Amino acid sequence: MRDVCIVGGGVAGLAASIFTARAGLDTLVVDGGESILARNASLENYPGFPDGVDARRYLQLSREQARTAGAEFELGRVTRAEPVAETDLEAGFTLETEGGEPLEARRVIAASWSDSDYLVPLDVGRIQRGSKHFVSTDAAGRTAVDGVYAAGRLAEEPHQAIVAAGHGAKVGLAAVHDSDANFYHDWVTPEGYFTGRGREVPPGCEEIDDDERRRRDEQARARMLEAFEEPLDEAPTMHPSVDRE
Repeated sequence: MRDVCIVGGGVAGLAASIFTARAGLDTLVVDGGESILARNASLENYPGFPDGVDARRYLQLSREQARTAGAEFELGRVTRAEPVAETDLEAGFTLETEGGEPLEARRVIAASWSDSDYLVPLDVGRIQRGSKHFVSTDAAGRTAVDGVYAAGRLAEEPHQAIVAAGHGAKVGLAAVHDSDANFYHDWVTPEGYFTGRGREVPPGCEEIDDDERRRRDEQARARMLEAFEEPLDEAPTMHPSVDRE
C-alpha cells in the first residue's frame, strides 16, 4: 500500500508530490496524460520567469523534479475511490482505474480538475457549479473524509498556475503533517546556520558547506541551460471544442 496516491499530474498534483515524496512518503501520481496547462501558448505571471516560459517545458521540469524527489508515475484514469474498510478509514483507500489493477493508498490527494466523479462513493462533499463539480475543503485542502484531500482548481482555487502550485504544496504538507513523517521544512542552509548556534538541524533541513553549495549551483545551472538550449517542437494542445478542420 502506498502512503499517498495523487490523482492528477498537473501543476497542483506535481507540487503536492514533490513535498510528500521529499518527506519520505511513498508517493504515486496517477496521470491522466495531459495537464490543462499544456493548452497554454505561454505561461505568464509565474515568478522567476520575467518573460514567461513555455508551459510544456515547465511541466516537463516539474515532473522531473517530482521524480527526483522520489515520486513515481502511472499513466491512467481513476474511475472510483472507496475505503478499504468501511468502518476504518485509517486502513486506507482503494482506487479503481481504467484497464489497470486497483491501487491502494493510505491517503488520496485529488488534483484532477475537472474530474471528481470517482470521489462520489466517498461522499467528500462535492459542490456543483454549472457543469463542474468542485470539492469542499478546509484551508489546508482536507475534505470531510479523513485521509482525502483536494488541491488546485478542484478545491475552488483560482485558475492560475502559480496558485495551483502553491495550493498543491500546501495540501502536500497537510498530508505530510497528518502522517507519521518527521518533516519540518525544506531549507538548505549554509554550514553552521543551526549547529553554529548550538542547535540540531531540524528534520527536513540540511546544512551544506561552501564547496557543496557551489557544486549544487553548478549542477542546477547546467540543467537549466540544457533544458532551455533548444525550443520545444510540440505545439500547445487546442481545446477539444475548437473545430480544427
